[in-house]
Amino acid sequence: MAKQFDRSAEDLGNIVGLEHVNVLVPDQSLATLFYVSGLGLTRDPYLMTSVDNMWINVGRSQFHLPTGKAQVLRGRTALVIPDRELLVKRLQNVTKALGGTKFAFAEHDGHVAATCPWGNQYVVYEPSERFAGMKLGMPYVEFDVPAGTAKGIADFYTEVLGTMACVKDGAAHAMVGQGQELVFRETDAPQPAYDGHHIQVYVANFSKPHRKLVDRKILTEESNQYQYRFNDIVDPATGAKLFEIEHEIRSITHPLYARPLVNRNPRQSNRNYVQGRDGWVPELEDADLGDIRREIRQRRYEEATGRPLAAD
Repeated sequence: MAKQFDRSAEDLGNIVGLEHVNVLVPDQSLATLFYVSGLGLTRDPYLMTSVDNMWINVGRSQFHLPTGKAQVLRGRTALVIPDRELLVKRLQNVTKALGGTKFAFAEHDGHVAATCPWGNQYVVYEPSERFAGMKLGMPYVEFDVPAGTAKGIADFYTEVLGTMACVKDGAAHAMVGQGQELVFRETDAPQPAYDGHHIQVYVANFSKPHRKLVDRKILTEESNQYQYRFNDIVDPATGAKLFEIEHEIRSITHPLYARPLVNRNPRQSNRNYVQGRDGWVPELEDADLGDIRREIRQRRYEEATGRPLAAD
């Protein structure tokens, strides 16, 4: 008899990808120090290349960072970034330059916590089985929400957006792509007023959520043929507002869907440079750059002389 598989384990909901988190930043140079020099991420080289906005690539996701009054996500964003030791060294290297801001970082069991110059919080993990094979990316965004709202939020994502959602450990978990989720964690602590930051997701069935948002009178923007927006998460049963976070909803026919993103190899520098290793390649992440350089030098020597290079 053929082996039996749990086919439901490979199901995805209607939301097929969490593409970006958008927060305004007052200073592009400080943002570069934190996101690029500190975290080791990559500025998109093709789009938003001026000084009033930048897109930061992290695997298949992005941060969008337009210039403006600082916005702070009410919660934390999780990142998977390989090589914790080098991450910590990079953050140490930018500490002096980011002095006088809200920048901070600390090591914990299993993760590194980092705070951007304006107070956005990040939880950085190394790749592990927990994140479904993700080697570099954004596995979840977690929001702090009022007590008693988790079930209604989970129901909203299931009934209105058509994705899989559940409540566990005091939080609503909504699937937003392979290895990605939104988490809404209940808390009794008072929360700051919503300041306009937003998230963007892609959906497969584009029209059905649109109809349900229109029916509930919570659609806020008809952006274009491929996109719309809404802010309020409401209880499907009562219509009561539970939480506010702008959602930029795109169809998978949107021209930017599955756009290839450039991710650099932050281990590469002018001091240990190896040709062909500028781009980030998951399969080579564990390789020692010194070994790679020696292998390339040996191969070139053998090709030029026809004999092996003597060991160092």
